[in-house]
Amino acid sequence: MEPILTKEQIEELLLGIKSGQVSTDLKDEGSSVDQRNVSPLNIFQMAGSSEKQQRIPNLDIVLDNFATNYGISLTNQLQRTVTITRTAIDTLEFQEYILSQKDAGAIGVLSLEPLKNGVLMVLGSELCFSLVEIMLGASTEIAPLHLDRKPTTIELNVLKTTMTKACSDIDKAFTQIIELESSIVKLESNSRLVSIAEADADILAGRFQIKAGNLTGTFDLVFPVATLDPIREPLRDLLTVKTVRQSGWQDLILGELERMSATVIAQSGTVTMPVKRIMNLQKGDVIDIDYDPNSPLKILVEENLKFFAIPGTINGKRAIHLTGVYDQGE
Repeated sequence: MEPILTKEQIEELLLGIKSGQVSTDLKDEGSSVDQRNVSPLNIFQMAGSSEKQQRIPNLDIVLDNFATNYGISLTNQLQRTVTITRTAIDTLEFQEYILSQKDAGAIGVLSLEPLKNGVLMVLGSELCFSLVEIMLGASTEIAPLHLDRKPTTIELNVLKTTMTKACSDIDKAFTQIIELESSIVKLESNSRLVSIAEADADILAGRFQIKAGNLTGTFDLVFPVATLDPIREPLRDLLTVKTVRQSGWQDLILGELERMSATVIAQSGTVTMPVKRIMNLQKGDVIDIDYDPNSPLKILVEENLKFFAIPGTINGKRAIHLTGVYDQGE
């Protein structure tokens, strides 16, 4: 049975036809019409890739906020002007990404509580050694260092402070979405010793470029899609929050509701009696009520019990003092 195209796959097919990647001419050996050579196009693969990239909406906004905050943090820490720019967000499998990072400098495994799986922060080799030199007092005017070795344990500990700053700035970037408590789990220089997802799991790699004087380097933030799935809906609504808050109708209705009048009754007790007795009541009759003077009054708002109070007087006028709020669960 032939597979049924989804809406996204149909859109990719139409785009391929419009751009000329997909030919609409029928093959006919006897036809004199010139055939155009086109490269094979896998509609299902294209649609799958598009679906992965759109699976976590507005992540680019969060990562841009992180880049801005992290640039400020490093500027204050290094006492040198640092600029960080997000260059891309790539979608690929975790094993594919790890195999491409054999020459990485320092790899930090970050915990993003309460999110699961964690995140990788991968510093390029040149950036790694140059940051160590600057933190130890070297000038930013030095040329990037090209060392054919992995960072030592001491160098990794020096870099740990920069990743600690990154944890704080990740928390700030996600503040509108979720309250995070990020921390460094461990630092490694061997990509084979870090694992935050299954080999075939999808990941999103945010690529960043950092500049400080003559120093230019790159680093990545690697998020497993499974880590971000729980906050996918809040991320999707990130850009619609302001629209809702600025709704004129909503503000108008809320304002009118706050100015509406409501009837508030301080009730000491209730009496139940036959209608016949009520009809025979005369001036001077005494009606017994089931009320304990030492018990609090019931305060009704639109006939619904909301508060408890005790009676009293203020400046010669009768008043009530609220002593509690009615809890329907009690």
